[in-house]
Amino acid sequence: MRAAETSRVLAALHETLDAADQAQGGALWRLAEEGRQLDANLVRLPAGTGVPEHVENALDVLLIVVEGEGHLGDGTERQPLAPGSVAWLPRAARRALHAGPHGLAYLSVHQRRPGLRIGPAPVEEGGEAPCALDRVCPDCGRLATERDARYCSRCGEELATA
Repeated sequence: MRAAETSRVLAALHETLDAADQAQGGALWRLAEEGRQLDANLVRLPAGTGVPEHVENALDVLLIVVEGEGHLGDGTERQPLAPGSVAWLPRAARRALHAGPHGLAYLSVHQRRPGLRIGPAPVEEGGEAPCALDRVCPDCGRLATERDARYCSRCGEELATA
């Protein structure tokens, strides 16, 4: 049986959070198993930061708050987030995340994006990568506001490619 077909514990989220610097933002852990159908990320938003309002047209996303507090916004309403909160972000729904004074750490789970294909991409209005992780600086945790940013405007680190 291949490793990808074996059930096992992959991470201890609280230990991962404790091992990271409190000021470190962005993805602290990622599901990286070969042959998976899901993507999952442990994301920390430092105090007072957030993921700007956007629409994800392709994927539903499930968020599970692990640590800290903040709120989920949809452009008209703000819903509180605290440890143990589970939020469903349906595709095509407007969403934004904001960390409270002690930051916010959450597990993001969604279907894995399909691989690259040859030919023109379908034109869709809006749509961002789930949790905008491709725009989070791996070095300092800053979220780039531009969709096509290639480098962090704070520290100059190269951003991940979608």
